[in-house]
Amino acid sequence: MDKAKPFDIPKREIWEAFKKVKANQGAAGVDGQSVADFEADLSNNLYKVWNRMSSGSYFPPPVRRVMIPKPGGSGERPLGIPTVADRVAQEVVKRYLEPILEPIFHDDSYGYRPSRSAIDAVRKARQRCWRYNWVLDIDVKGYFDSIDWGLLLKAVRKHTNCPWVLLYIERWLKAPVQMEDGSVEPRTAGTPQGGVVSPILSNLFLHYAFDLWMARTFPAIPFERYADDAICHCRSEQEARTLWEALEARFLACGLVLHPQKTKLVYCKDTNRRGDFPNQSFDFLGYTFRPRKAIWRGRQYGVSFLPAASPKALKAIRQTIRRWEVHHRSDMALEDLARMYNPYIRGWINYYGHFYKSALSWTLRRIDAFLIRWARNKFKRLRPRPKGAREWLTRVVRSNPNLFVHWGFLHVNGRTSGAV
Repeated sequence: MDKAKPFDIPKREIWEAFKKVKANQGAAGVDGQSVADFEADLSNNLYKVWNRMSSGSYFPPPVRRVMIPKPGGSGERPLGIPTVADRVAQEVVKRYLEPILEPIFHDDSYGYRPSRSAIDAVRKARQRCWRYNWVLDIDVKGYFDSIDWGLLLKAVRKHTNCPWVLLYIERWLKAPVQMEDGSVEPRTAGTPQGGVVSPILSNLFLHYAFDLWMARTFPAIPFERYADDAICHCRSEQEARTLWEALEARFLACGLVLHPQKTKLVYCKDTNRRGDFPNQSFDFLGYTFRPRKAIWRGRQYGVSFLPAASPKALKAIRQTIRRWEVHHRSDMALEDLARMYNPYIRGWINYYGHFYKSALSWTLRRIDAFLIRWARNKFKRLRPRPKGAREWLTRVVRSNPNLFVHWGFLHVNGRTSGAV
């Protein structure tokens, strides 16, 4: 009976796709089914996905739309959450496409690709800002909602003629959206952020709309792109303005629009660069690039154009630390607090601790300030003695420096690197 299926999709692919979906977890879609709920009847649920995909009768349900805060509190952005079964189906198609598309993608495309990261993009941008005087900071207005389906499907067909892959990609693009009030709205363009297959499709679109066009039209201008976030390095202001004008026309032809306020020209000011220009900083992947004091070779001090955790990112971290309300958790042991919060702290250090680490230090010290308040609430002897609570924390750090992840980042030889 299986041989009568019009599409030959190995059952093993469905199983491998589920393992990836389970590892990523995520919220429930419009059916309210969590990953745990799906797994409770795993064999039956996976068979349904395989049977429908293999027979051509798989139709994706609506995507659940939720609004999530942008980093730093600068508004909200829409996120589309597919059902767990739909995420499995999308993962099957992604697993088919990735080995085909990955080898053709540009070396300076970093987003959602195996063995590449945002930190790789930031590191390369830092190096190029030292060599090139100008940056064109590109912002595509509403990129994920603007992708032209016809152009995208044309790009997919260029690399595969697999009928079930093409069929389901088209169905996912056209799947309606269920809004937060329960109403269902059709879609006519774009690919929803949050879908499993969306990142590779959006990468493919910009591969042709931007990456290859840049390599063909402006081969001397290097760039870093992470999804729709891109910066281009230019030797002169005139070269950057010429690129800007050409890029507007190129994007218009592809159905995209450069954001008129957020796209900007930036001068990479440092000690060796003369002149003064209005824009001397830009944000890229949670880092702010701007002139900063630095120690050069020979222990000389100068100003270099460097990345550090952005003010928006640091503000978001401080807001999260405040929401923890550590000082009110006096019913918990210090070791329990460490286990609870270390995953967050480790994530911040692993991401924002790569460049200009001192920018992160003051924000992480806020955790210690709350721990001091926690100690005064928990231990009666410390309540009337703020200095005693600080001394208590210093002793704890010295005796157990690895308890909280950030202590190794902030404290050296048992001493704090600054006032708490």
